[in-house]
Amino acid sequence: MKRKMRARDLALAAVWLAVPLVLSSGLQAQRTAVAPDGKPFVPANLAEHQAPVQPIPYSHKLHLALGLECKTCHTNPDPGKLMTYPATSTCMTCHAVVAKTKPAIQKLASFAKSQEAVPWVRVYAVLPGVNWTHLKHLEAGMKCETCHGQVSQMEVMTEVMGVTTMGVCIRCHAANNAPTVCQTCHSWPAGGS
Repeated sequence: MKRKMRARDLALAAVWLAVPLVLSSGLQAQRTAVAPDGKPFVPANLAEHQAPVQPIPYSHKLHLALGLECKTCHTNPDPGKLMTYPATSTCMTCHAVVAKTKPAIQKLASFAKSQEAVPWVRVYAVLPGVNWTHLKHLEAGMKCETCHGQVSQMEVMTEVMGVTTMGVCIRCHAANNAPTVCQTCHSWPAGGS
């Protein structure tokens, strides 16, 4: 029994070790597109993704045109995995006066009054089995637009970039001299004896 388990564990390890080799050979043929500044960028999704229905309509285009920056509303608390949504009190800093008669802002005000967070729906999701963090990417100098597209031009936030696929991650890591071994993004499977 123990011998069979070892053989199975060795076979699994061989598969895990072979995957990067197979992927890297295919990736050499598919060069990452390069932006005008020479930096690789994440490709757009091949298929159009529908924007999720949000509890309150929100235009990144409108708000970013006013001079707000991503980090004004989206902070990255420890351990740095997900970016946050702004507290309703942050929104109400302006909206106590600006557009306060609009139904969407009245709904926002009711969330703020009850000290309730707006139940925003995440647009991009990290897939199960992936250990991913915004913090490491921000520390490496990556810009929000690299993975999320031209948010400043979006009336409605949608998953326009193909950032949640393994091939895109590996290509971007390889192009930026970041590690591409499995353990970079995946926990090593728990093994037997």
